[in-house]
Amino acid sequence: MIGELPDITVGQTFPSRRALHDAGVHRPLQAGICGTKQTGAESIVVSGGYKDDEDYGAVIIYTGHGGRDPETQKQVAEQSLTDPGNAALVTSYLEGFPVRVVRGAQSRSPYAPAEGYRYDGLFNVSSFGSKMGVDGFRVWQFRLEAKNQAEKIADSNREDNSPTSAEDLSPRDLVATQRVVRNTGVARQVKTWHLDQCQVCGTRLVVPGGTYSEAAHIQALGAPHNGADIVGNILCLCPNCHVLFDAGAIYLRDDLVVMAGETEVGPLRLDSRHQIRLECVRSHRARWRR
Repeated sequence: MIGELPDITVGQTFPSRRALHDAGVHRPLQAGICGTKQTGAESIVVSGGYKDDEDYGAVIIYTGHGGRDPETQKQVAEQSLTDPGNAALVTSYLEGFPVRVVRGAQSRSPYAPAEGYRYDGLFNVSSFGSKMGVDGFRVWQFRLEAKNQAEKIADSNREDNSPTSAEDLSPRDLVATQRVVRNTGVARQVKTWHLDQCQVCGTRLVVPGGTYSEAAHIQALGAPHNGADIVGNILCLCPNCHVLFDAGAIYLRDDLVVMAGETEVGPLRLDSRHQIRLECVRSHRARWRR
């Protein structure tokens, strides 16, 4: 399950990994990352297992899985994004999924609990990248930022010069990305059908660990437009075309030809499984065309 869990509160403590498992907060009994490339990461545990981890409370630089000798705790091989845990965090980044963060007492962080484990809320994966680790092998690191102010860890024990926000930090080899990604099961279905290829321009963005596209609602959700979150009301677009579509710079005719003003851009890329609702197309067009 991605996101919050019923009856689990931020700050709740657990005596062991077994207790975390039984509560569903973090299901693996040993692995630090729970999830797969297909589903994204459900949760991670920050417990001091990797020397390159950095914990600033509201921001965590989390080292991915793999390449560590369990006996010496040293990195002895390069990490790979094909590892299921690392691939899961990449999916969470690409899809904008939140990740449950648990801190363990074993961590060297001043934000770690005195004993056991503590659930510290939802974090977003805002960026990721690789660097040469302290043991001389390349590691992948993921920047996680507390999802909202209410879930940020209190910094009463923070050293005066330690950074606490995204603006304060410039981690090595990480490129920060700020974006709001609205994603649901139906949105992911549409993007899967189109293999993350933009239905307007044909662009398919390939990034380390996967591909990226955005789900654009044709008829906007919520009042006053009241569009539905259904496959017939969603397009798979690249970020550029998403902005153009949301701003009315491009729109669709009833024959699903893409228009820019009075100029034909070309036919919308279609898939037989993805049936576009014309009432949604007309609603979007009515917002921008007289």
